Amino acid sequence: MPTYCEIAPGHEWHRPYHDHEYGYPLHDDNALFERLVLEINQAGLSWLTILKKKAAFNIAFDGFDIDTVAAYGEADVARLLADAGIIRNRLKVRAAIENAKRIQQLRHTHGSFKAWLDHHHRAGTHDKAAWMTLFKKTFVFTGGEIVNEFLMSTGYLPGCHTPDCPIYAKIAALNPPWMRLRVEG
Repeated sequence: MPTYCEIAPGHEWHRPYHDHEYGYPLHDDNALFERLVLEINQAGLSWLTILKKKAAFNIAFDGFDIDTVAAYGEADVARLLADAGIIRNRLKVRAAIENAKRIQQLRHTHGSFKAWLDHHHRAGTHDKAAWMTLFKKTFVFTGGEIVNEFLMSTGYLPGCHTPDCPIYAKIAALNPPWMRLRVEG
């Protein structure tokens, strides 16, 4: 089975994501929230479907501003469920809103979503199983594949790129959290 690094080059949608987003460490809470929402929406669908709808998601969810999404009410749920540009799944829409609220709570305890991720990474949450347990306790609609892809795509777990992929070296130069384990551990 070919790797993402083998299928992405030359692909209209996969290549830009592969070359400029996938595996790159994210530092902004809204960007992290966006990735979480997109990964949740990918459940049961292809990543290509999500990439094609990414711009529409950004508009529909107000640029993934956490505070704005956390304040969504029933009128916003109805608006989102009527938006053909995104995935119109009630559970996924409600998960985005609830997870925005939970990220707000993480800000109170850790300062930011990123600080929460970094705290747990430094505290020894390094493998998929430990992260999955933590995400299940903290968020909604976060199964194993969602958590794995979210953490890989944001630099907390390895596996996005093969070592021979030119993007691997670019990401390594940014010293993502999963690579720091080799140095710190």
